[in-house]
Amino acid sequence: MIKELTRLEFESFWPTFSQIILAQETYAFNSDMTQEQAFDLWCKQPLKSFAFIESNKVLGIYYIKANAMGPSRHICNCGYMVSSDARGKGIARLMCKHSQVQALENGFEAMQFNSVVSTNKVAVQLWEKLGFTIVGTIPKAYKHAQLGYVDSYVMYKWLQS
Repeated sequence: MIKELTRLEFESFWPTFSQIILAQETYAFNSDMTQEQAFDLWCKQPLKSFAFIESNKVLGIYYIKANAMGPSRHICNCGYMVSSDARGKGIARLMCKHSQVQALENGFEAMQFNSVVSTNKVAVQLWEKLGFTIVGTIPKAYKHAQLGYVDSYVMYKWLQS
């Protein structure tokens, strides 16, 4: 089930969130971010935040927000996280599909991912399968904890038929 994310649900997901940002492999967030800073970034600043819940456990979360203002406000941006024990079960796919419906319902016409780390092959392949295109490469944009500087992609999808 996907539903709007509550503070309690975010707090229950915090160990996963913290683990992901500490790894420094996929998200350009400070590894020393506090739970309150993360809640603000993920739940207060975006338009909406959602949780994927199964058996009363939060297995994934995502947010949706405008990517820019003014003449570019028709493009949204989303971020997704899935717990390590739930990866490979289609949760990111379900959340991305849900986010596209949410985008349209909230007046967005396109979705853009500003920084998909190139070494995150699973995410890149999934986004491409869901119709996103790499529209740009930012050389050495991400300092991966294991690999050093790697490229990041800007990925885009027009949502209107």
